[in-house]
Amino acid sequence: MNIIAIVGRPNVGKSTLFNRMVGGKEAIVENTPGVTRDRIYGESDWNGKQFTLIDTGGFVPGSENTIEKAVREQAFIAIEEANVILFICDGRDGVTPFDEDIAKLLRPSNKPVVLIINKCDNESQDNNSFEFHKLGLGEPYPISSLNDRNTGDFLDKAVSYLESLDKTESDPRLKIAIVGKPNVGKSSISNVLTGKNRSIVTDIPGTTRDAIDSVIKYYGEEIVLIDTAGLRRRAMIKENIEIFSMIRTNKAIERCDIAAVVIDATLGLQDQDKKILNFVEENRKGILLVVNKWDLVEKDEKTADELAKKFLESIPTLDYIPIVFVSALTKQRVTKIIEYCKTIKKEREKRISTSKLNKILLPELEKTPPPAVQGKDLRINYITQVNTEPPVFAFFCNHPDLIPTSYKRFIERNLRRQFGYKGTPVSFVFKRKNVGWEDREES
Repeated sequence: MNIIAIVGRPNVGKSTLFNRMVGGKEAIVENTPGVTRDRIYGESDWNGKQFTLIDTGGFVPGSENTIEKAVREQAFIAIEEANVILFICDGRDGVTPFDEDIAKLLRPSNKPVVLIINKCDNESQDNNSFEFHKLGLGEPYPISSLNDRNTGDFLDKAVSYLESLDKTESDPRLKIAIVGKPNVGKSSISNVLTGKNRSIVTDIPGTTRDAIDSVIKYYGEEIVLIDTAGLRRRAMIKENIEIFSMIRTNKAIERCDIAAVVIDATLGLQDQDKKILNFVEENRKGILLVVNKWDLVEKDEKTADELAKKFLESIPTLDYIPIVFVSALTKQRVTKIIEYCKTIKKEREKRISTSKLNKILLPELEKTPPPAVQGKDLRINYITQVNTEPPVFAFFCNHPDLIPTSYKRFIERNLRRQFGYKGTPVSFVFKRKNVGWEDREES
C-alpha cells in the first residue's frame, strides 16, 4: 500500500489540497486554525499510480495544549506510516518558526519530502516560494490548492518516489498476517509461534505500534509471520488515532497470502471483526478465523461447534472460512494456525482441469439453470479455470450481463461442494461464449 501524508502547521490549506486530490469534500475546511483534528484518509491516483492520502491536523511543535499535543501525536504517526510526505507551507506568511521546527523533524525522518508552498494564486506570488529553500527540503513547489493551480508538478515528484516501491522481488515463502482488533492477543499468538518475545505484550490495548515480520521454520519450511497491532489513543490524549491501526492492518493484508483474523472468545464476533474479514475477502486473500482466549470460556464438548455455527451464520457470505479455537496463554492449539494456513495455501494454488469442471459442475448447473431475465433464457455453456492464488473461473454463456447475483452464489456453493476451496475466496468472470475471457466482467 502506497501512503502519502500531508503535514504542516494549522491553516495552511492542507484539507483543501486533500479534498482536491481525493475528488471530494471529506475533510472539513474552515479558516479557523486547527479545525481538522481526527485523521482523514482517502484514495487517490496520479498518472496511473494509486495511493492512500492522509490529511493530518495542524502540527504545532512543542505545544502543551492538550488538543495540539493530540494532533502532533497523529502527525508523527502519519510520518511513520507514510512512504512520501507532503509538507505544506503558506506562501503569504513566509517561513515561520513553526515551519522551521517541522522541517527539523522531517529532515532526519529518511522519508521523501515534497515541499509545497500554498496560496500562490498567480505567477508574481510564485516568487514567495524562494525563501523556503532555507528549510533544506529541496525545491519548493508554489501552488494554489484553492484554485487547483500548479498541482501537477508536485504530484509528478511525489509519485516518482512510489515507483520504486512496486519493484520488489516476489517472496515464495508462505506469508501469514496476524490481524485483528486491539487486545485480542495477536502479539501473544505471534510470540508462541516464534518461540520468543519479539513483540511487547501487555494488557494495554495497542501496545504494538509497528508491523513486525518474523521468520519461523516449520518442519524445515520457512514461513513469514506479519504481526500487526491495533493502535488506540494514549492515556492522556483524547484524539482517536485508530485509523492508523486500520492502515497498518490493510498493509499487512495486502502483503500476505493468508490472514489469520484473531477475535476474542469472550466477546464473540463483533462488527469490527466482520469489517476486517470482509477486507481480507475483498483483497482475495486466504482467511482463517482464530478464536483466542479459549481458556476463559466455560465450555463442554459441544461449545466449539455451536459457536462456529453461530459465527458463520452471522457472516453468510464467508461461510467457507475455517475456524480454530486457541489459547495463547496456555498455548493450546496455537500451532494449528500454521497447519490451517498451509492447507489454505494449497487450496489457493489448486487448479481444476477444464474437463473435470465441465463434467462435474456443468451438469449441476444444467439441472438448475439461471432464471429467465427480461424474457431471456440464460444458459451457461462452458467453464474453465483461468487463474490461481486467488482462484478465478470463467463461465461462457449467452447473456453474461444478466446472470443474477443470487445465481452466482448458487454457483459458488456448488463449486465449493464439489471441489473445496476452504478458506479462500473464489472469483467468477462471465463472458459471452466463444469470446476470450480477457475482456471479462468480474463478480
